[in-house]
Amino acid sequence: MEAQREGKFERILEAAINAFAELGYYQCPVSKIASLAGVAEGTIYLYFKNKEEVLIQIFQERMGAFITSMRHDLSLCETTSARLRVIVQAHFSYMEQNRSLAIVSQLELRQSNPRIRLAINGPLLEYFQLIEGVIQQGINLEEVPKIDLRIARQMIFGSLDEATTDWVMARNPRTLVSGIEPMLELFEGALRLNKPNDIRRGADEQKREEDGNADS
Repeated sequence: MEAQREGKFERILEAAINAFAELGYYQCPVSKIASLAGVAEGTIYLYFKNKEEVLIQIFQERMGAFITSMRHDLSLCETTSARLRVIVQAHFSYMEQNRSLAIVSQLELRQSNPRIRLAINGPLLEYFQLIEGVIQQGINLEEVPKIDLRIARQMIFGSLDEATTDWVMARNPRTLVSGIEPMLELFEGALRLNKPNDIRRGADEQKREEDGNADS
């Protein structure tokens, strides 16, 4: 019974994502969501208080799963470069594979009322903390110079967010994942990232210089 209820909940969420992407949040009637989900309109209200809660749950559920997956992938990385790649690749790949969700998150949520924006702050803050954690690890590893975490996170998230919005609104079809490598180059340059090989090379050069000074 619980599995059946969970399955219906997921169907309604997925239907709402597609309906909001097609018609827009404010223009979309609950009956449209019910039709796409294959349930009676009254069934929607057994799971959600209103359409506003449907939109909130879409973001909380999908972003929550996205963050959980990213946190796992980040835990397997050993370098800042690898962690940055996980963030960029996960963000772009997920949005490209879930275009309707991208439309809802990039366009519809931006037009929502303050109550909705406040309700989705939790998952967003988790995402921000993940990004700041990657930067802090880079500083600890001496792969990134000391930098303002908040400003660096704003640069990373803001760039990913703007690129996704631009992709959603583009008139000419193109892939979002094609931006992975250019975006990584941008972040690595902006963070003045020292990769492990660069750090070792710098240490070797310093040692040779010290040895040379000792000989002279």
